[in-house]
Amino acid sequence: MRIAFLGTGLMGGPMARHLSAEHDITVWNRSREKAEALADVARVAETAPEAAEGAEIVISMLIDGPATREILDEGGVIAAAAPGALIIDMASVEPDCDRGLSRLAAGLGKGLIDAPVSGGVRGAQEQTLSIFVGGTEEEFEDALPVLSLLGRPTHMGPVGAGQTAKLANQLIVAVTIGAVAEAFTLAKAGGCDLATLQQALRGGFADSRILDLHGGRMVREDFKPGGRSVAQLKDLDNALALAAEQHLTLPLSESVRASFFDLVKNRDGGELDHAAYYVWLREIQKRVS
Repeated sequence: MRIAFLGTGLMGGPMARHLSAEHDITVWNRSREKAEALADVARVAETAPEAAEGAEIVISMLIDGPATREILDEGGVIAAAAPGALIIDMASVEPDCDRGLSRLAAGLGKGLIDAPVSGGVRGAQEQTLSIFVGGTEEEFEDALPVLSLLGRPTHMGPVGAGQTAKLANQLIVAVTIGAVAEAFTLAKAGGCDLATLQQALRGGFADSRILDLHGGRMVREDFKPGGRSVAQLKDLDNALALAAEQHLTLPLSESVRASFFDLVKNRDGGELDHAAYYVWLREIQKRVS
């Protein structure tokens, strides 16, 4: 199958490489050097429409909603794809973005589903991503053989439902990262060794994948991005915008969003892993002490 993959960054790169084992892949990235890293397994296109030309499936893994609309709609990617093609947006964007693009695709005789992912760079590398799919049952079945090469797809409902599920996921991730960081900050101040604490918490009610992976980053002081803080902030903004549309108040999410905003906008933490909430917490202790 001919697949175009747009956006070959930290997660898109390994995802495209996995797909190349079974499919004919053309890749494009705004920064060409990131696409060139896949030249051994894929054709590298000069432009996004060139990559999409004649593709049966187009996978988009771009940074946000505005970039996705710019490339897929204004950039002519949907129009360039093969007749009857399926566009799969695997980026994390606001649900209305994909609903609008789905209507555009339908008008061109093509399909578009949302399929954002969770699992970070490690999940992309190990083909263990959680994939939240929004679209028709038929479109889900059409996409399943491809998505199953990347992780575990789950059909969440109509277009937009995948993005809504991803926003729910991101609220849990962000709040739990904050909880682990605050617990570690308290424990360290009280004389606990954090590596020992992390091991001691395993198997109890406080255990989680966040404690394992992101708690480990905090113990090691390793904040090379698996999931960037700027992307976490974007997802929190989208989640709280959706909450406002539904007249919901989410106090924990609002608090952790304010923390990530300060980390990203005021403390140069945007390109750090979102476990760097722990760094932000340490910094504000200096401010309040």
